[in-house]
Amino acid sequence: MVYTYIVQCADGTLYTGWAVNLEKRLAAHNGGTGAKYTRCRLPVKLVYFEEQDNQSRAQKREAGIKKLRRCQKIALISEFNKQKI
Repeated sequence: MVYTYIVQCADGTLYTGWAVNLEKRLAAHNGGTGAKYTRCRLPVKLVYFEEQDNQSRAQKREAGIKKLRRCQKIALISEFNKQKI
């Protein structure tokens, strides 16, 4: 499995990415070795993820999410968290 995910940074901004090992990637973000964007916005918190069949689909979904407006991302996160309850 490959994952497309969104994390919320300490300053409230959202970062979207993809990973093969989601736990390891989150540890990298919070350890300061993840994306340059998140390094100065620690800690980050996982707020959304999707499982994808392969890396190509994960990257395409990442690109699609990045094109969304912030309000659309928040709606996506809200719907995801409602389903987890």
